Amino acid sequence: MKARLDSDLWLIGILTILLAVIIAFVPSSPARIVLGLPFLLFFPGYTLTAALFPKKDRLGGVERVALSFGLSIAVVPLVGLILNYTPWGIRLEPILISLAVFIIVASGVAWYRREKLAPEERFRAPFNIRLSLFQDWQKRSLADNVLSLVLVLAIVGAIGALGYVIATPKAGEKFTEFYVLGPNGDAENYPTELKVGEQGRVIVGIVNHEQEWASYDVEIWIDGEKAQLMIDGEERDQVDVELEHEGKWEKQVGFLPQKAGRQKVEFVLYEDGQPYFEEPLHLWIDVEAT
Repeated sequence: MKARLDSDLWLIGILTILLAVIIAFVPSSPARIVLGLPFLLFFPGYTLTAALFPKKDRLGGVERVALSFGLSIAVVPLVGLILNYTPWGIRLEPILISLAVFIIVASGVAWYRREKLAPEERFRAPFNIRLSLFQDWQKRSLADNVLSLVLVLAIVGAIGALGYVIATPKAGEKFTEFYVLGPNGDAENYPTELKVGEQGRVIVGIVNHEQEWASYDVEIWIDGEKAQLMIDGEERDQVDVELEHEGKWEKQVGFLPQKAGRQKVEFVLYEDGQPYFEEPLHLWIDVEAT
């Protein structure tokens, strides 16, 4: 049984557009990986190979496939390098658009060059369901067959390794950012001189880099005693925050010293009920009697 697909360039174009739609509307779909791998590793090289070698007798099937993978591996980093020196940078959308444009342009050139050839000379992508796809190996030398086999195995190995890395990504470093800024959002102008009953204000921020959801609590201690804090115009014992990975929380927080003297104000962060740092963030304040 043998089937032929003459519209190989159309198929690649449709799959490229489908990938763009999936990334735009269903970014978490597994189809993104299924289509993304050939989009990066095969489509650019295949369309470029089709544009360079429109005749069917210029390259064998195995050589054409191997060259498609090889050229893709060369084209994609080159596109990334060019984007690195543009205002758009190396991000998902610019890479997607740039490679899609490259694939479509190369497909257009390939189609134009094929159309200038006689129908019997044009390359068409055959899909042999039987093993007869490799019957032409018998016509070539042993050295050519071994080299082709090594290329195929290397490509399959590279794809398998890439698939494994994607399926089992290495977890990054897990940590939480916790900071206290002055009332203007800078690391200066902290309220260091107050009067009894005068509220000091700072900006408190938390950024979750724990690779998962995390639950935090923030307390303020003044001179070794737990103090009430003001947030969003409400007095509380503590602040409760839940953040997803890479989530950020930042609020203006007020505290109220109750006695005069030089005092240490500590900002204590808890994760799941346990102190996150051995030494909490702190600042010193001088409080005058009213």
